[in-house]
This record gives sequence, C-alpha cells and structure tokens, in this order.
Amino acid sequence: MEFFRIHRTIPFMRHALLLNIISAVTFLAAVFFILTRGFHLSIEFTGGTVMEVSYAHTAQLDSVRGAVSKLGYADFQVQNFGTSRDVLIRLPLAEGQTSSQQSDSVLQSLKAADPSVELRRVEYVGPQVGRELVHNGLMALLFVVLGIVVYLAIRFEWKFALAGVIANLHDVVIILGFFAFFQWEFSLSVLAGVLAVLGYSVNESVVIMDRIRENFRKQRKAEVAEVINGAITQTISRTIITHGSTQMMVLSMLFFGGPTLHYFAMALTIGIWFGIYSSVFVAAALAMWFGVKREDLVKPAKKDGPEVA
Repeated sequence: MEFFRIHRTIPFMRHALLLNIISAVTFLAAVFFILTRGFHLSIEFTGGTVMEVSYAHTAQLDSVRGAVSKLGYADFQVQNFGTSRDVLIRLPLAEGQTSSQQSDSVLQSLKAADPSVELRRVEYVGPQVGRELVHNGLMALLFVVLGIVVYLAIRFEWKFALAGVIANLHDVVIILGFFAFFQWEFSLSVLAGVLAVLGYSVNESVVIMDRIRENFRKQRKAEVAEVINGAITQTISRTIITHGSTQMMVLSMLFFGGPTLHYFAMALTIGIWFGIYSSVFVAAALAMWFGVKREDLVKPAKKDGPEVA
C-alpha cells in the first residue's frame, strides 16, 4: 500500500558521512551522560513500600497523588490495580521509617481526603529484588541483541547483520542517554519500551534490506549507493504509513495515559524516530561501507553440468 510514489531517487547516501558523524557524536554524548549521571531508577529497582488500597467508588488518582505528595514524597507511583476502585501505591524508602509507619501515614492522609478508602495489603520490596530486576533486564537485552544478530545473519549475511545490530544498539543507547540526561524515571515499563524499540527498529532495517536485495537483482549494473538510495526511496511511503500510525497511538499514551504510561510512551517516541533515522542513515550506510555487494545478497545462477554422451 502506498499513499504516494516518488519517481526520482533521493540521494540519501550522499549525506551519509555527515549524518553518521552527527550520530557518533550523539551516541558518545549519550554514553557520557549514562556513565556520569546514571539513571533515576524507580522503586522497582531501588526498593520501597508497596500499598494496595480500595475505594467504595471509582478512585480519583489525582486526588490520591495529591494526598501522598502532601507527606513530602517526590518519587512515588500511583496507578489502578485490577479495577478502577483499586489503587496501587509505590513509595520510596524513607529514612527512619518502617514500611508499616509509611503505610499508616499515607492511609491517614488518604482517609482525610476520602473516608471510604481501605488498606488491602502492604509489602516491602528490598534492594536485593531491585538488583535481580536489573540483572534480568540486562540479560533480556543481551538475548534480544543476540537473537537479532542470528536472525539477520541467517536472512541476509554478516555485513548487514553487523550493520543492523550497530544501528539498533545506537537507538537503545540514545534512548538511555535521554533518560540519563533529563533524569527521567527509569522503571520496568521503560525497560519494556526499550526492548520493544529493538524489535521495532530491526523490522524497519529488514524492510530496507529486503528492498536492497530486490534492487540488486533488478539493477545489475547500478552502483551500490544507487541501489541503496533506490531501496530507501521506494519504502518511504510504507515508512510514513507504519511509523505515522504507530506514533499517533504512542502520542495518545504520552498525552492522555497519565503518569503510569508517560515515560513508557516517551521511550517509544524517541525510539520510533531514531529507529527510522538509524535504519536509513546508519544501518544502510554501514552496510555500504562494509563493502556489501550484489554477490553477497543474490546467489549466482547454477551452471548446467557437462553433457553426457
């Protein structure tokens, strides 16, 4: 399906060097901020108190957040849990207070705003659990990257596989760099968004690589840069449809999903835009510089054997 068709090939690879220099600078800046500023980890990673409360009617989350913030908490999470009447509250560790003392003070503040609230359960999440989550998250990221390498290597060949992995890691590091620079809260939902971006970005790279392989079959005498430019130009309409519709959904979560989905949607938004950029200017350009050629992607025709008398 195409909204439009561009009949003149756009010379994307003409500006590949300049744009990849910008990418390298952005990548190094992201690494610098990650190493120097670190992440503002959520309660799931650092530990804290988890409360589940229930209301006799639909809970007003803004009112709950207001009651909790009056107690001096800055980094906390409030979200619906199961039904619209049940609310899950995550509180950071408070010096000099136990989980029981924290839950009592919060419950009193909630009852002052709405006497119908009832406490269902209180749990303490220790830092050890947070370390396990960090380890499991990094292992998940590692296995996703390895899976992408194997998939691209089988479907194409090592030059495209290496270019695709570098481009995808470029997207992930830049997302993490944004979260480190602005000190946005990094939670499990954000980690899920980062993993989703990996799959999303590789899909765009595969579409372009497939078209490059098709063009190598059709344009036997064309230069490699010309073949790549043609492949990217031919997939622009598909890119606009796919990423435009996805971005509209993500923006709805970003603006209307509330605090629970805000940073998850932010990670996806950054990932979508940098995923388009990296698939076009990073993955394709790296494959060209690695020396990809027609023989790498198109198997030569088998020659007939000698005739038997």
